[in-house]
Amino acid sequence: MPVRARRALARTGPRRLLAAALAAGVLAPALLTGCAPSVDPIERLSRKAAERVRHSHDAAPSATPAVGPGGGSWGALGAGTAGAGGGRVRVVPLHAPARHATTPRDGRARDAYRRWGLSAPLAPAPRPPARHAAGAGPHAHPPVVDHVPTKDHVVFLTFDDGVDRDPHFADMVRDLRLPVSVFLTDGVAGPGHDHFGRLRTLGAGVQNQTLNHHFLPSLPYAEQHAEICGQQDRLKDRFGTRPRLLRPPFGEYNQNTLRAAATCGVDVVVLWRASVASGDLRDADGGRLRPGDIVRAQFRDGVGPHGASLTGTMTRLLRLIQAQGFAVGRLEDYL
Repeated sequence: MPVRARRALARTGPRRLLAAALAAGVLAPALLTGCAPSVDPIERLSRKAAERVRHSHDAAPSATPAVGPGGGSWGALGAGTAGAGGGRVRVVPLHAPARHATTPRDGRARDAYRRWGLSAPLAPAPRPPARHAAGAGPHAHPPVVDHVPTKDHVVFLTFDDGVDRDPHFADMVRDLRLPVSVFLTDGVAGPGHDHFGRLRTLGAGVQNQTLNHHFLPSLPYAEQHAEICGQQDRLKDRFGTRPRLLRPPFGEYNQNTLRAAATCGVDVVVLWRASVASGDLRDADGGRLRPGDIVRAQFRDGVGPHGASLTGTMTRLLRLIQAQGFAVGRLEDYL
C-alpha cells in the first residue's frame, strides 16, 4: 500500500472505530429492549457525577442546626427547611412527643375506658397554672388546704393506705392514665412498696402520712417530728425523692404538727373537701363536686366500706365525676 494511503487510514481508522463503538453502544440496548432512548455521553457523565455527590451527602451526618423563627429555618416549628442548594431538608421537631405515649394506636388502648365500665373516655385535665396555687413562697408554717383555688372544672383524687391490696388498681391507673396521689403510712403500706413503685412509674404522686398513723395532736412536738421526718426519710430511701405534701392521720393536726412539718421539708398539709364511701361522694355540698375539690378515698386491704373493691368503687366515682362535667387533675401540678 502506498505510504500516503497508509497515513490516511491511520488518521481515519480510529474515528471510524469510535463511531462504530458508539453505534454499537446505542443499538445494543435498543435491540434488547425494543425501543430505548438514546443517551448522550456527556449526559451520562453528568449523571454519574451527580450520583457521587448524592452518595457523599447521604454518608455524611447532618449538621444543620434547628433555628427559630426568622433564622432561615423552620426548626422546631415545622417539618422542613430550605437547604443550602435550595432543596428541602426534613427537620424533626425538637419537642415532638413520643407517638406511643400520647396517641394510643391500638384499639385495646383506645377502648380502655369500656373495660373499666365507663361509657366515655375521661376528659383531659386543663393546663395547670404556671405558679402553684399553694405552697409557693416562704412560709413560717406550711399552708393547710382542703381544695385547690381554681375556676377550672377539675378535681383531685387522693388515697390513704391500702391501695396496694387491689392488684388491678395499677392497671386501671395505667389504662385510663389516671392522675392520683397516694399518702402512705409506713406501718400500713410498708409491705407494698413494690406496688407503689409501679404506681409512681405510672405518674402517681407518693406523699407522706407519717410512720405509724398516730393521732398527732396527742403527741408532743418531738414525737410528731419523728413521725413526719421519719416517713420523709423512708420514702426518700425507697423512691428517690422526698415528699412535698403531708396528710396528717384522720385529718387532725395542731401547731406542733405544722412546726414539725416545716422542719421536715413539707410544703403543704393536705386535707380534703369530699370523701368516698363505697362509690358514694360525701361532702358538705350534698354530693356535688366543686372546682378544685380534693377527694379522699380510704381503703383497707384494697376494700372500701361495705366490701366494695377499690377498682369497682373507682368506676362509680369516675362515672359521677364525668356526669358532673369534671376532669381529674394531678394534685402535685397545683400544690
